[in-house]
Amino acid sequence: MRDKPSAPPKPVSEVWRPELVRLPQLTLPRRIFRAFAHGLLKFVSRLCLRVTAEGLENTPPHGPLLIVINHLGDADTPAILACLPFMPDALGKIELYDLPILGKLMDWYGVIWLHRGRPDKRALRAALDGLAEGRVIIIAPEGRYSLTGRLEEGTGGAAFLAVKSGVPVLPIVVTGTENAKVYGHLKRLRRAPVRLRVGKTFRLAGQAEGRKEALSLGTEKIMEALANLLPEEYRGGYS
Repeated sequence: MRDKPSAPPKPVSEVWRPELVRLPQLTLPRRIFRAFAHGLLKFVSRLCLRVTAEGLENTPPHGPLLIVINHLGDADTPAILACLPFMPDALGKIELYDLPILGKLMDWYGVIWLHRGRPDKRALRAALDGLAEGRVIIIAPEGRYSLTGRLEEGTGGAAFLAVKSGVPVLPIVVTGTENAKVYGHLKRLRRAPVRLRVGKTFRLAGQAEGRKEALSLGTEKIMEALANLLPEEYRGGYS
């Protein structure tokens, strides 16, 4: 058996605002804003990052699709979304809602707000409804940006969505997006070198008979898929 990744306990949301949790409606204003946000992220990515992408041909042209990513820092989002041919629905921590500017922009975009470290059935149901509608959902199974700089132990939310919906899972990883590296380069007026790798899709449906076993095996498979795309020094306990 492999060693479990060691890291501080996963965060638990101190606020509880279930009234904000919903699947955002794809209204015309929201579609327009998402198109604008996509262009803006591409501009920011090219301005601040030097992204080398590999495996983009593995990205399906549309959903339903569950994208799972590793999470190293603030630059993960622009680096990944700028390379995708679409703008997915994303799960975001509820604490960001109250940030003066970013929270409002994220709400306009239409984020599925999530209470971390709690059994947030509303968020999971919203994500499942989105997948049932044929949407693309993106989630970071680690539940936060890594405090170790390597893969931390995965939580069961991504596996639950994949097993319950039966949709394809697409693993995407980035390296070089750690805050210290990115902001360090920007202070010297340089673009930070970032590497992005897209794996091949797979499914988790029918992995095991029992629900608990299915989620455990599913989480393991998701994290191993991410680890296999990462250099050895980023894999943590999933080496």
